[in-house]
Amino acid sequence: MANFVLVAGAWLGSWAWDEVVPALREAGHGAHPLTLSGLAEKQAVPTGPQTHVRDIVEEVERLGLRDVVLVGHSYSGIPVGQAAGRIGDRLAHVVFVDASVPAEGESFVSAWWEGPAKLEAAIAGNGGHWAPLTRDDCDGQGLTEEQAARIVAGATPHPGVPLADPAVLVRPLGELPATYVKCLLDGAEPTDDVARLLAGERWRLVEMDTGHWPMFSRPDELARILLDAAGR
Repeated sequence: MANFVLVAGAWLGSWAWDEVVPALREAGHGAHPLTLSGLAEKQAVPTGPQTHVRDIVEEVERLGLRDVVLVGHSYSGIPVGQAAGRIGDRLAHVVFVDASVPAEGESFVSAWWEGPAKLEAAIAGNGGHWAPLTRDDCDGQGLTEEQAARIVAGATPHPGVPLADPAVLVRPLGELPATYVKCLLDGAEPTDDVARLLAGERWRLVEMDTGHWPMFSRPDELARILLDAAGR
């Protein structure tokens, strides 16, 4: 039996996995969606350097989990990639779902594709938080109106400190047994850093013909991909 620890991306909480969790549990596995500090029902929990990494590691340890499949979506690929190296032989596999990946000393902000200064300014101008996405941000991502509305309604401001937190890797990412899920409506090719990792022996690529939030747009297909990853 695998134990999936599911971490959604920016602005979202454990609720984002509601349509994926049942299929994992029906297949006989453990499924443990996790809300990171400062988000959703944990908005009041303070955040600092490495808080989100510790959230993940401490959840694995608190529940006594083994055969762990860590799943990181979007921003959460950064703390998940760091946590994967810290849980030792508890780790079975990592799945990055259309996710950023950590690089030593770099942060989500420092690697922001439109330039770090733009994201830094957006966070500073919103009281130290990244403002939630809007309905327009969901366009072209394979979402129904209902699915897009659910994402926007549930999104909460994302604390800025974890976004700017430099990654600390205790194990090279290329050594991790990993699957990268590329959502093609959000870009046809993986980023250069992900492509380099996929060139190694321990990483594999899976493509989904949907947008950046497949836990909403294609939950059954995403669950099958996760189950397949657990079998590796």
